[in-house]
Amino acid sequence: MKRSEIKRRPMADTVLATLEPEAKEYRELDGNGLYLRVRPDGNKSWQLRYKKPDGKWSWLGLGGYGNGPHQLTGAQARKKAAELQDDAAHGKNPMATKRARKAAEIEAANNTFEHLAREWYATKCQTWTEGTSVRTIGTLEKHVFPVFGKRPYTSILPMEWMEFLRGLEKTGIIEQASRIRARCQDIYDLARVTGRATHNPLEGLHKFLQTKPSENYAHVSLAELPALLRAIRSYGTRDVCIGLQLLAMLGSRPSEVREATWSEFDLDAGLWLIPAERMKRRRDHLVPLPKQAVALLRELHNITGSYPLLFPGRSDTTKPRSNTVFLMALRRLGYEGRQTGHGFRHLASTILNENGFDYQHVEIQLSHVKGGVRGVYDKSVYLEQRKVMMQWYADHLDALAKGGNVVELKRA
Repeated sequence: MKRSEIKRRPMADTVLATLEPEAKEYRELDGNGLYLRVRPDGNKSWQLRYKKPDGKWSWLGLGGYGNGPHQLTGAQARKKAAELQDDAAHGKNPMATKRARKAAEIEAANNTFEHLAREWYATKCQTWTEGTSVRTIGTLEKHVFPVFGKRPYTSILPMEWMEFLRGLEKTGIIEQASRIRARCQDIYDLARVTGRATHNPLEGLHKFLQTKPSENYAHVSLAELPALLRAIRSYGTRDVCIGLQLLAMLGSRPSEVREATWSEFDLDAGLWLIPAERMKRRRDHLVPLPKQAVALLRELHNITGSYPLLFPGRSDTTKPRSNTVFLMALRRLGYEGRQTGHGFRHLASTILNENGFDYQHVEIQLSHVKGGVRGVYDKSVYLEQRKVMMQWYADHLDALAKGGNVVELKRA
């Protein structure tokens, strides 16, 4: 739109957006001393013409025109211009008050809960695995920032946090709500130890919220296990079907399976070396693979072997499948609330211990060892014994799934 075609002021948004540049820079009056400056390259910005206390006229830039960051729409520019003109009418220097308001805006932005949380995240994520980092910031962005992100963190009351967390619990995500509370409490601790807050509003809230033991993961009874194994083997999506069978067979954590890369496996040797950065206890973990697991992995390699990950994401193959992929599959099989990925670890522990395997061998296989086994932890400790144990377990699950006689443990 040409400037000669402007019919009214203040200018409408459509006029501001379509106003054409000319060979030379020009200013077009919007109203009340506010002008839109248009450069030959099409760049547009707002300027205010005001009278200084000494009676001389001057120009003050307010910012670029637009809807993006650090830009002003017509309505925003008019509001800011009115504030500065009011300052000038009361004998204040608009240039100085503009700087003061900008400083106040920056300070307010830095005092929001989201700003504090992202500062906390930047310091903590350096020691986390990629999966933990993604899940943590994703949880904050999904649940916390929409509610408290733009609020000054010192103004959020304990009762508000209580109501928020109880609201999460009502949706059924009790464990996740507990993790969110712990993370937000840690975020406030950062403000407190750096002198930006005098108290932590989440301190003590855990006493009045629901809790669920971290290891109390849903799992079927031993009597229901054969039917579950048969259901898993009939699951339609083949890579997920294989993933569920590996979870059931190896007793590994769902994240360890889901985020695994092909470079971690030596299928000829029947070994899986999970690097320390992907392990909960931050140390390498060697998993012996029974022949059934090797066969499943070779089949899976025909499906996803062209990618680094065993379970590459559908939209972004450089990232693993969603952290709910196995849980959703179990839900589709009718096991919602009855079986989780972590629950397979409990089943493995129960069955192996009840069938006479050495408790320490079982604990090492599940990476439950605290401080090592009577000494320094070695990823290969009891490897030969664990190979025998896990092959027995895979054979045992096969027998359960087929409905035949279970495999008896042969003692020397």
